[in-house]
Amino acid sequence: MLGWSLPRMNHIEAIFFDFDGVLLDTEPVHYRAWSDVLRPLGIEFSWERYRDHYIGIDDREMLHDLLRFTGSPRAWDELWAQYPAKKRLFQERAQHPVFEPELKAMLPSLAASYRLAVVSSSAFSEIEPLLVNGGVRPYFGTVVGGDHVKNQKPAPEPYLLAAQRLGVSRALILEDSLAGQAAGRAAGFEVVPVKHPSEVPGLLRTRLGLAAGV
Repeated sequence: MLGWSLPRMNHIEAIFFDFDGVLLDTEPVHYRAWSDVLRPLGIEFSWERYRDHYIGIDDREMLHDLLRFTGSPRAWDELWAQYPAKKRLFQERAQHPVFEPELKAMLPSLAASYRLAVVSSSAFSEIEPLLVNGGVRPYFGTVVGGDHVKNQKPAPEPYLLAAQRLGVSRALILEDSLAGQAAGRAAGFEVVPVKHPSEVPGLLRTRLGLAAGV
C-alpha cells in the first residue's frame, strides 16, 4: 500500500537512479538536439551511432569521437561552442516530461525507506527542471549532474559524490548504459541494468521484494 515504509532489503541504504533512459526516455531528444546543432557544421551521425557509442558518456568525449568518426577538419572547440544551443533545444523539447506513472506512484514509499538520488552525465541545469516539472523532485535527496564532477561515468566519482552527499555507503544503482553500470560497480555498489524506463518498477519490486501495487 502506498505511503507505507518499505522493509530494507539486504541492508541497502539508498537507491540511485540514472536519469536519461532510466527515469525518462530522453536519449532520442538528446540525439536530435545534438544532431540539429552539429549538422550545419557538417557533422552527421545516426541514432544507432549515438545509441551504441555515446549514451552515458561525457558530451566532450562524444564530440572528440565524432571528429574521429566523421573525419571532419573542424576544431573540437567549434563543436563544443554549440553546447549551449544544444541545451536550449533539449530544454524546449523536453519541458513537459511524463514519468512512468507506476514509478511515480512508488516514489513516496521508496523515499520513506531509502535515500534516493538522481546521478546523471547530463548537466544539472538540464535535468533539475524536468524533475521539478514532472512533480518528482521532492523525493530525491540530491541530484548529481555531469557538471558536478571532474571525472564522469564510467569513473565512479558521480556515484561516490551522491553517496557522500547523502551519508550512505550501501546503494542500489539503476543504470541503462554500460558506462553508467561500470561507474556504479567501480563505486562498490550493486547495479541493476535497465533497458527502458518502463522496466524500472518491476525491477525494483523484484530486487526489493515488494508486492504488486506497492
